[in-house]
Order: sequence, then C-alpha cells, then structure tokens
Amino acid sequence: MVNYCKSKKSLIGKTAIITGANTGIGYETALEFAKRGCRVIMACRNQEKANAAREKIVQATGNENVVVKSLNLDSLASVRAFAKDINETEDRLDLLINNAGAAQLPDKTTEDGLQLEMACNYFAPFLLTILLLDLLKKSAPSRIVNVSSAAAKMIHNLNVEELNKYGGWMLYCRTKLCQIYFTQELAKRLEGTNVTTYSLHPGAVNTEFLRGSTIGSWVASKVFKTPEEGAQTTIYLALEDGIDEHNGEHFEDCKRVKPYCGAKDEEKRKKLWEISEEMVGLRQK
Repeated sequence: MVNYCKSKKSLIGKTAIITGANTGIGYETALEFAKRGCRVIMACRNQEKANAAREKIVQATGNENVVVKSLNLDSLASVRAFAKDINETEDRLDLLINNAGAAQLPDKTTEDGLQLEMACNYFAPFLLTILLLDLLKKSAPSRIVNVSSAAAKMIHNLNVEELNKYGGWMLYCRTKLCQIYFTQELAKRLEGTNVTTYSLHPGAVNTEFLRGSTIGSWVASKVFKTPEEGAQTTIYLALEDGIDEHNGEHFEDCKRVKPYCGAKDEEKRKKLWEISEEMVGLRQK
C-alpha cells in the first residue's frame, strides 16, 4: 500500500527547482507543485521533452508560471551556468529537488574528469546545491530534497578514495549512498539557517530507468509503483510541516527510517564532503 502526501499546503508565491522534471517522478513532482500555485523551474537536459512536459503541466493546472531551463548534469560548466542564471534572475528559491538520476550509464569520463554516473547522480547535484545555498538561505524557511535509493544499502563500507572508479550496478549504489552522506553533512552545516534537507528512497518505480527492456517494462507495470506513487515521498518532504527536527534524515513511503548500515560513519561523511569539494573545483587539491 502506498502512502500519499496528505498536506494541503499552498505554494503560491513559492519557487521550486526540480531536476529531471520532464519525466517520471520529477514530472509528477512538478505537476503537483504547479497545481498548488508554485513557480516551477524544470531543470532538464532534453529541452524538447521538457517543453512538451511543460505544456502538459500548464494545460492540466492552468499555471503558466512553469519554466524550462537547460541543465546538463554531466557537465560542471552547465551546472555553474544554470546556477549563475538562477542567482541572477530569481528573487527566491524555496524548494530545491535534486531528482534527476541515471543507472548503468556507459563507463565514460566527463569533460571534468569525473566518472559519468558519479557526475550525474552525485557530483553535479552536490555542486548545484552549494551554488544555490545563498538564495535558499535568503528565502528561508526552505528545503532541499535529495532523491536517493535503497540501493545504497548494498554499500557497507564506502571507499571515499575511489569515488571515480567504475563498478557496474555497484557504482549506482555508491552514488546513492553518497547522496545520503551529503544530505547528513549538509544538514549539519546548515544548522541555524532555517534551511533543511532530507534524502529519500522513492520505492521501485516504473520509470524510464527501464527503457530498452521490454520484459522489464512489462514486469514493472505490474509490480512497481507508478511515477505518481513514487513521487509521494518527495512531495511529502517538500510540503509537510513539523519535520524540521528530522533534518538530514532519510525517508521511505513518507516515513522516517533508520540510517542504512553503510551511512553511519561521521568521519567518512566529513571526508566525502572535502573530497567532493575538490572534485567539483570548490577546493584546491
């Protein structure tokens, strides 16, 4: 049984950024925010698909305050350009939803020397968040929601010295554990700012993650959550009142869960932050 977000909160006057908002969980999140009157910024790589998704959202909600902006997560230059545009053109930012992600990408190195999947799932969202923190603080109370995965449970001992190493499916698991550690450390660093952050596992969701697999898609349609169902915990963490005391914690099915066994090392969490700053050019090596 799926838990749905029950909040009736209006988002009129609020601004949200959602990465990967043209499909799947991201689209459903954007649609729900638009229904509530939010200014929604869809940060997407594929502009054609994003503009088509925007039209659907506007038609469904009557909210014209939905915009598409280009963001390519395999390029730190694109992340910096996007953040610069937001900081120069937006008066406020109430919600940052780091939703976009990918699994089983080719073993390639980006223009920044980063492993492609690590760049898209972790390093780019890390940099994007840091670059938007001042605007989030200015707009407080505000929230950062990081869409992770229970796949992080597969990593029991994260080696922060080998973040760029390819590892097939385990690489995806590593990226998701890094997101959880990032959320924990970010929460510590944001104490007293009225900006809070949360990570989540959306559940097994029938999205474009399974594109290219006819059997996988058929099975997913029968047993997995729909994108609307998968978006509920993201929406819950963006809207629910009274969860500030759980800043930095992890959620599933709109409920707080205990930290995964591989996400309890405070020293590793701090070291990951330092290395991440170096890898994205925020700190000299």
